[in-house]
Amino acid sequence: MLKISEVLRVKGNILYTATPDQSVAQAVATMSERDIGSLVIMEQGQLTGMLTFREIIRHMHDSPGSLENTTIRKIMDDAPVSVSPNTEAEEVRRLMLEHHARYVPVMDGPVLMGVISFYDMARAMLEASKFENKMLKAYIRDWPGEPEDDKD
Repeated sequence: MLKISEVLRVKGNILYTATPDQSVAQAVATMSERDIGSLVIMEQGQLTGMLTFREIIRHMHDSPGSLENTTIRKIMDDAPVSVSPNTEAEEVRRLMLEHHARYVPVMDGPVLMGVISFYDMARAMLEASKFENKMLKAYIRDWPGEPEDDKD
C-alpha cells in the first residue's frame, strides 16, 4: 500500500509557514506569490493551525476590506486533521473527504514533515494506478497458456 512518506518524497520538501499573529494580508501575499493554497501556522515550533483559501474567502465574505487588520489566528483552522508519514494513502483520502480538507499536515510526532494536498493525493493515486495497470498488462501478456501457433 502507498504510504504518505512516499507521496512526500515525490512531492519534495518545500514548505511554507506563517505565524498566527501575522496579518491575513501578509498570508494572502505569500500564498499568491508562491501559488499555494495553504499555509501551515506555526507558533514556537508547534503546529497551531492551517490557513487555506477557504478560510480567507469566508473571512472576506463576512468582513470585507479587513485583511490588513485581521490576524491569521482569528480565521485559521486551529484544529486541522493531520496524519503521520506511515499513514496509508487510502486513509488520507478518506480523512480528506470526511473532513472536507484540501490540505493535511503530515506530522512525525511534534515535527512537521510536510503538507499533502488533495492534488498531491490525486496525482499519487493516478501514478499508482498507472503502475498497477502496466504491471497487470505485462502479467497478462506473459500469461501461461496456449502457444501462439494454436490461436486463431
